[in-house]
Amino acid sequence: MVVLSAAILSNRGSKALVSRQFVEMNRLRVEGLLAAFPKLMGHSKQHTFVETDAVRYVYQPLENGMYLLLITTKASNIVEDLGTLRLLAKVVPDVTGSITEHSINEHAFEIIFAFDEVLTTGGYKEDISPSTIRTNLEMHSHEEEMALMLKKSKEDAAREQMQAQAKAIKDRQMQALRDNLMSGGAGGARPQGGMVGFGGGGPQQGSMDPFANVFGQQGSGGQQGGDMYGGGAQSDNPYANLGKPAVEPEPEGPRVVAKGMKLGGVGGAKKKDSLMAAMAAEDGLLGGLGASSGNAADVFGLGLAAPAAAPAVPAAPTAPATIVVEEKLTVQMTREGSIESSEVKGTITYTANTEAGTLANVAVNKNVYSAKCGNGWSFATHPKVDKKEYEQKGILSLKGGKGFPLNRPVGILRWNYSGEDSAPFTVNCWPEDEGSGTINVNMEFELQRTDAVITDVNIVFPLGTTDPPAIESIDGQYKHDANSGMMCWHHDVIDQNNSTGSLEFSIAGHSVDSFFPVQIAFTSQSLMCPVEVTSLVSTANGSPIPNNMTVRVVPETYQCV
Repeated sequence: MVVLSAAILSNRGSKALVSRQFVEMNRLRVEGLLAAFPKLMGHSKQHTFVETDAVRYVYQPLENGMYLLLITTKASNIVEDLGTLRLLAKVVPDVTGSITEHSINEHAFEIIFAFDEVLTTGGYKEDISPSTIRTNLEMHSHEEEMALMLKKSKEDAAREQMQAQAKAIKDRQMQALRDNLMSGGAGGARPQGGMVGFGGGGPQQGSMDPFANVFGQQGSGGQQGGDMYGGGAQSDNPYANLGKPAVEPEPEGPRVVAKGMKLGGVGGAKKKDSLMAAMAAEDGLLGGLGASSGNAADVFGLGLAAPAAAPAVPAAPTAPATIVVEEKLTVQMTREGSIESSEVKGTITYTANTEAGTLANVAVNKNVYSAKCGNGWSFATHPKVDKKEYEQKGILSLKGGKGFPLNRPVGILRWNYSGEDSAPFTVNCWPEDEGSGTINVNMEFELQRTDAVITDVNIVFPLGTTDPPAIESIDGQYKHDANSGMMCWHHDVIDQNNSTGSLEFSIAGHSVDSFFPVQIAFTSQSLMCPVEVTSLVSTANGSPIPNNMTVRVVPETYQCV
């Protein structure tokens, strides 16, 4: 095949927008061939052609009344010509983005470069794919990069030199000012006056000291020329006050301490925290995450890696006893989602709220969790708990029939487990530098324990920039904090019916390490250990004791680094 010319035409083929010749042809012949095309064009198939005595027109309709046209020799293979036409029809929208006359004119040179990738000089087709064409068009020139680097280094050197010169000028000005202050303004400050010092009267016409009015010297006559410290001409005389009686200072009135603005004060921090809490509550996106944790990295108020705040005053208990069954998770994952370390620490805490709750036996399903929890698990009771009763009957009570202390929590049973299967779900983060100042980030979570129900999940990570991310796909919701450059990916529930989720976005940047660490916060009642409190009875009469029981899983540290 031999392609003489490739062109893009508008107005149903009557107006040439771009034309590229692959053999030597003068301008008059090209214009004549393109002008004859609308008169020869038919109205039929998707790929059509028409022949004259000298050439063959192979064309394809595009959008908005535009045509892609190949002018070939009559001896050219029509099948290969149609394949070339189809390839060019894919390349044109890939280069321009849209098939409009404006976009064709804007990307005229890029279209010509793409045509040159498909067809060589002489009009022969290259064996190339659209992805290869795109890669070739995006290649950078090494010489251009070296020239840009050289230009940038020169600009940086000039900027550093400018800053050094500006600093030197400022230092000279400050030194001159210090010299002027030390000399009391003599020399350059009052050239019109007499000598100031031991008896000198100073200038009579008004001071030329630029700082005279700053310190409040507003005298008259000779006093107006006094030095800037407000003492007149004799203030420079160290012997001026010798032999004079000491002047008793006038009694001062009650001093009022003015309180101005204070950077970093407690009040400002409280106002800022309350403002962030109000904003988070108003958004309603994160659901109860408005309270600030006081941690600079915890901009969403999730309590991630924050010091424990002073607990609020608890409400009065409504039952004689309170039982808290709690597990704390410490999980660290790699960026690919594999578990590096995972540990579960559980506790059963008993609090007697009234006298009726002090004499109590707490029964647990020891036979069940002892059978299910094998290697790697360890259980321990409080030293004051009767271990014989616990081992034989699974009853947690104090030795010697003693009662629990009133209004004081006591950890009566603890357990510990370290294993990769203790993490209820994993998170992986795959940032990829696309090489054009943009990073594409893919994140995914996957449920590991099918029996777990995890609620209010918040995956928080830095972006490395304050620019907002361009979300391409997301399961759940997200929130972006522009001030700190942090992003929060939120899910209401992760369970067996919603076991996986993904997030994909693009953002300006160059460092793939800027998205770590990824910190996770959530709430759950799905314990890793199958422990249950089966009953709570009084040791005095064996009757059940009403109680308030709380079961919770707390992520103490849950992150991907």
